[in-house]
Amino acid sequence: MKARVLVRPKQGILDPQGQAVESSLRQLGFSVGEARIGRVVELEVEAKDAEVERMCEQLLANPLIESYEIELAPQ
Repeated sequence: MKARVLVRPKQGILDPQGQAVESSLRQLGFSVGEARIGRVVELEVEAKDAEVERMCEQLLANPLIESYEIELAPQ
């Protein structure tokens, strides 16, 4: 099974990378609202979604400052 985990800063948490991208896009003339920078972790696992959830909580995301979404798809 393939698992895709999207990790990004929680709302209200400072995101300097997102602020830099937002500022640069505006300077280039693009009309943008808020920009947030996150990361995608793609895994091939035999695990169940509960195990992928545990992976996120223990290693892939910092639950104090980051949120995550899990997408599961068969191979």
